[in-house]
Amino acid sequence: MSGQPGEVERVRRQYLESELRFRALLESLPKVAVQGYDRDRRVIYWNEASARLYGYSAEEAQGRQLEDLIIPDFMREGVIGAHRAWVEEGREIPAEELELRHRSGELVPVFSHHVMLNEHTDEPLMFCVDVDLSDQKRAHRELDFAKRFDRLTHLPNRETFEQQLAMAMEDSRQQGAALVLVYLDIDHFVDINDALGYQQGDQLLIQLATRLGARLRASDIMSRASSDEFLMAFPGVHHQEDISRLVLKVQEVLRSPFPLDGKSRKVTACLGVSVFPANGESAGELIRNADVAKNRAKLNGRGQVLYFDQKLHDELLYQHRLSDRLEQGLEAGELTLYYQPQVSAASGRVENLEALLRWFPREGDPVSPAEFIPLAERSGLIHRIGDWVMEEACRQRAVWREAGLPLERIDINFSGSQMNRADLFERLDTCLELHGLGPRDIGIELTENVLIEADERVLDGLRRLYHRGFRIAIDDFGTGYSSLSYLKRFPVTALKIDRSFVRDAPSQPEDRAIMEATVFIGHRLGLEVVAEGVENAEQLTLLREMRCDLVQGFYFFAPLGAPEVERLLAGMLTGHPGLSS
Repeated sequence: MSGQPGEVERVRRQYLESELRFRALLESLPKVAVQGYDRDRRVIYWNEASARLYGYSAEEAQGRQLEDLIIPDFMREGVIGAHRAWVEEGREIPAEELELRHRSGELVPVFSHHVMLNEHTDEPLMFCVDVDLSDQKRAHRELDFAKRFDRLTHLPNRETFEQQLAMAMEDSRQQGAALVLVYLDIDHFVDINDALGYQQGDQLLIQLATRLGARLRASDIMSRASSDEFLMAFPGVHHQEDISRLVLKVQEVLRSPFPLDGKSRKVTACLGVSVFPANGESAGELIRNADVAKNRAKLNGRGQVLYFDQKLHDELLYQHRLSDRLEQGLEAGELTLYYQPQVSAASGRVENLEALLRWFPREGDPVSPAEFIPLAERSGLIHRIGDWVMEEACRQRAVWREAGLPLERIDINFSGSQMNRADLFERLDTCLELHGLGPRDIGIELTENVLIEADERVLDGLRRLYHRGFRIAIDDFGTGYSSLSYLKRFPVTALKIDRSFVRDAPSQPEDRAIMEATVFIGHRLGLEVVAEGVENAEQLTLLREMRCDLVQGFYFFAPLGAPEVERLLAGMLTGHPGLSS
């Protein structure tokens, strides 16, 4: 028996060491709050994580009851009852997510698990193990916000807005009222980002959202639909005149400049408007129709407003189908080039040809270039079509040169979209080289506005062509910005007087004076001058008196197909008697 005291001491020491290790473990879990309570729910243990989670130090919590420390008032009776049921009946408290009370009164989300020791004795001990869920709950709230709201403006996103709109439409239906939907798209927002940077672009969006929000009634709703687009819905509209008033209210927000990058900057936007129930029975349909109106408004220029109607929808549907047909027609070989001669006003000799694009679908009537070329611009198809025109014109020029036909060059029209293409000049050089052509064989025609809006990259490319001997003409001269001072800046060799001046020159002294001045200034600057749209002898006589270099128009030749051009150049086809000098 003499060994028993030593054995007891060893067991007691092991127990104490084990308890110390257990306590050390509990204290080492920074996110796990552990508390111990006696049968009366008084604190007997309170680790450091509990102190951080609930705001009470161990000394402050010691001996106080659970329900007085961390249990919200609405849970008090339930917690006391559950504890008694476990102690007296052995009914365990299930683990669950709870919101317990911090010392400050705020609720703390935790996952709480309960363990009962000495369960069937007079001294049962309950330990609560609480895992702090604050980070997870915060992340969940942030994720939920990100799914439903725009991060920058804190406005509902499009999906959330569509849900809100559906409810607002139903309320308006029950009231027998209309609802007005406005789709706003900031004009040239990408230019603001490029010029001032994305931070300033974001500031503009925040300022605009704030201004628009200040104009909304409590029942109105708004969304940031995409990068530079906003949606606004105005329910409960009972009078027709209120529709335009609401739209005007949105427009007024844009009248004052926005402070950006230390300066006040004027911003415009296009608006598309649809009205429930006339323009859509569902939220998706109403938004889609306002979008349709907005897109068409953008085609009309900056700051435009357009109301949706069925005719607009039908027209856009037609345009969409025509765009598909145009792409298929390009692949099927339905496009062709016609050529209109440029005739010497003095000698009557055919000098050059202007290449003009034509579309003859295999099914249906020909489609006017005035209809399908703007469509190609909007759809982006203009680049493929432009490549085809360049290739076909170069191929045809090479064929006629090999045939020995007398011809100076073929001129090709380039649009603004084509000029903005980074590799346009390289493509032109490649095409010329492929067909063995030089600068004298192919010319370029550009409108004034294309030149005015051209950046330095485009102007540098044109200057290189100019110095290599290419002919570069300003087409439709006088219909754009019309500032003669620009001529000294641009690398051009020719001016083409717009047909509107030629048409009215015999009867309108003002047009005649403008035309005469253009010829005079063009010659003083060393430029060739071409008159378009010559349709009668009186116009030709005036142009000869002014010593215009070349004339082009139906008085001599309509645009001709390649076989007719070959006959003309070979002397087998004659034009109008007016060709004779």
